[in-house]
Amino acid sequence: MTPPLSVLDLAPVTAGSTPREALLNSLDLARHAEKLGYLRYWVAEHHNMAGIASAATAVVIGHIAGGTERIRVGSGGIMLPNHSPLVIAEQFGTLAELYPGRIDLGLGRAPGTDQLTVRALRRDPARAAEFPQDVQELQALLGPLQPGQRVQAVPGTGTEVPLWILGSSTFGAQLAALLGLPYAFASHFAPDDLMPALDTYRNTFRPSAQLDRPRAMIGLNVVAADTDAEARRLFTSQQQAFANLFRGTPGLYQPPIDDIEAFWTPAEKAQASRMLAYSVVGGPETVRDGIAQVVEQTDADELMVVAAIYDHEARKRSYEITSEVWASQ
Repeated sequence: MTPPLSVLDLAPVTAGSTPREALLNSLDLARHAEKLGYLRYWVAEHHNMAGIASAATAVVIGHIAGGTERIRVGSGGIMLPNHSPLVIAEQFGTLAELYPGRIDLGLGRAPGTDQLTVRALRRDPARAAEFPQDVQELQALLGPLQPGQRVQAVPGTGTEVPLWILGSSTFGAQLAALLGLPYAFASHFAPDDLMPALDTYRNTFRPSAQLDRPRAMIGLNVVAADTDAEARRLFTSQQQAFANLFRGTPGLYQPPIDDIEAFWTPAEKAQASRMLAYSVVGGPETVRDGIAQVVEQTDADELMVVAAIYDHEARKRSYEITSEVWASQ
């Protein structure tokens, strides 16, 4: 069976644009993805990053869900150590009441930012160690009201918003398997432990009320264009972003350039290429064959496609090509 495609969007703020434009583009892209048949549209929590406009993740999810009709909308993810489980239950319970049957709640344990910003969030970095307990507390708050339960999420209780565990190591795989939850691996930027994590998840999975068998999603960078050469040029925006991150100068998303080799050092190239190992870049045939190869290797149940492209129309076109070639499999 051909695994379905979904979208991960960081609401990129490009050079020369504003967060408002980024958020409007996200809604436009979500509507486009819905027409193309993508299953989900997720946004991610990041803080203190000038190039990412999705920090208030639940608010952005409401913006996108309110402007679409069928596509599932959710978080990829909420960084739970930054929040009280009760507050997240209330936020996503509210979303579930407004958009029933369409909301996903993907959860991660990383802060989604630097340590200085963690302190500004008024969170203790040690809270990450309590992630498994916080997930279970959140799950209970979204579940049916229990006899004698004195604290409940209103809205939230009884909505049973589907939870996903996100991760880039075997820790998240073990937790997702133990709790019987679907698992999403961040192979689009942290591919090293992908195969061990998938093996751990599948081999130790315990069925639950939410899920009777393992469901593994993987992140995959896909930059598609009408030709291989044009796709490679579009991909240079993401390559620049990684190089700038290594330099300690993250910022607005930059336009593509003709010669990436003149931009980065050999060390930056090596590091970025390792982190972007799960990337399919090219024209329609290249993209079709590349995605098929990844699915054969991982046996993924679903692909979360990341198209980090500077130009909004080129980004929409990339998702269009990806959808068309994958549907023709």
